[in-house]
Amino acid sequence: MAHATVNGTTLHYQELGSGRPLVFLHGWGTSGRVWDAQAADLMADHRVITVDWRGCGRSDRPATGYSIAGITRDVLEFLDVLELDRPVLIGSSIAGAFTLEAALAAPDRIGAIVPVDAGFHHFSGMRAAMDKLLADLRADRAGTLAAFVPHWYRPGVSAAMIDWTVRQLLDATFLIDQLVLDQADYDPRDRLGDVRVPTHFLHGELDTEVPLSVARECAALIPGARLTVIEGAGHMSQQDRAERFNLALRAALRQAVPRN
Repeated sequence: MAHATVNGTTLHYQELGSGRPLVFLHGWGTSGRVWDAQAADLMADHRVITVDWRGCGRSDRPATGYSIAGITRDVLEFLDVLELDRPVLIGSSIAGAFTLEAALAAPDRIGAIVPVDAGFHHFSGMRAAMDKLLADLRADRAGTLAAFVPHWYRPGVSAAMIDWTVRQLLDATFLIDQLVLDQADYDPRDRLGDVRVPTHFLHGELDTEVPLSVARECAALIPGARLTVIEGAGHMSQQDRAERFNLALRAALRQAVPRN
């Protein structure tokens, strides 16, 4: 286990294996542990780095910086601290936006991006729904998360996996809730044509949080982007169909050749 100081905040990360660097970014309120099945597989022939972003997992919980722009700044400085040469950024759910913004801001420093079950513009304009979610979280955080998280997974996933995810969310600071509102105002579609790094979307077939149509629309707007659907997977496709996901990710990595 290791730590890196990024924008004045200490981030916890795990680094395994050697080879092409892969940086895995978790979704809202969870931790780098959601990528355990990918780390165990890919560490055999890649340099696998999983990081807890600010406010989550074992990283620091500062009072500020909980926005898509703020976390993206952390990601880019993290790459510099570890002196990574054009890594592949793999981001689940809202972290798909972090990979996108990093690619737009610093295309020469990113080898490729893999947005996983990424919402991008899906929550744009849903301010009323987001306000209600925030109110519910303030009134009964544990109960709200217990009802919310099961929808992230395919039907039939183990109760233990859902419970583990809820525990991670409860361990994270409530300050991450600011990202909920940030998503309600986030729509990058008019900038997707400017993406200049290889992009490959991975998306669960059964994702009810972010419909597959969102990934299809965004992939069509990014030059040369590809999309692979993970059959039988929900919003947390890397966990609830890990073997299928790993095969798809390996295929995406073979296709994602950095552009000169």
